[in-house]
Amino acid sequence: MSNIKSAFADGKAFIAFITCGDPDLKTTAAAVRAAVENGADLIELGIPFSDPTAEGPVIQGANLRALSGGVTTDLIFAFVKELRQDVKIPMVFMTYANVIFSYGAERFISACRDIGIDGLILPDLPFEEKEEFLPFCHKYGVDLISLIAPTSANRIAMIAKEAEGFLYLVSSLGVTGTRSEITTDLASIVRVVRENTDIPCAIGFGISTPEQAKKMAGLSDGAIVGSAIIKLLEQYGTDAPAHIGAYVKSMKDALR
Repeated sequence: MSNIKSAFADGKAFIAFITCGDPDLKTTAAAVRAAVENGADLIELGIPFSDPTAEGPVIQGANLRALSGGVTTDLIFAFVKELRQDVKIPMVFMTYANVIFSYGAERFISACRDIGIDGLILPDLPFEEKEEFLPFCHKYGVDLISLIAPTSANRIAMIAKEAEGFLYLVSSLGVTGTRSEITTDLASIVRVVRENTDIPCAIGFGISTPEQAKKMAGLSDGAIVGSAIIKLLEQYGTDAPAHIGAYVKSMKDALR
């Protein structure tokens, strides 16, 4: 059974996204631990990339800060291995196909298994091209997590049928970033998902307040938050982990 399922075993899941190395890996480690201590059920770790097409300005900024600080894939692997000594909840990487290609797909995915990464989210990987990575993911027991966007329409059932780990439902068109309101008809998307798979689905893109998180988790199995956490890192730098802990607690409380 996928380790990722355990994140959804105890009620609605809160999933926190944190970019590795923004402003440095020591702060990332403290931020992850603060999120876990305050109720995060799954952590998405962003591997910075120079051209993150799915990201809005907030996460783009985090990518740039991390890269200019000298973060590399190998440093992130070593960092996760260390984190795994005490962080027991599921963790997945979110990055771009190019990062894996340039590292070597099998080498990258086998390293994920070795350091305890449970899944991969690749926002720029079209569903039709996932065979590039899927055989290695199956070989090393790493879930390749699919995204469903509002534009997926007639492909939702097909994507859901083949889903692994959890399904990432993109709440709205465009790039990541906080939104004042989410207007997509997510209920009908979730209904199609439920008809085709029993794998949990969580909603991300644009969620920043406890009220939004509660509403989105009411429709699905959990809420994913990235930009709002990254904004705290941007604002407080190395002092951000305490603020992130308090924020995660308020979000998780809203889901209980």
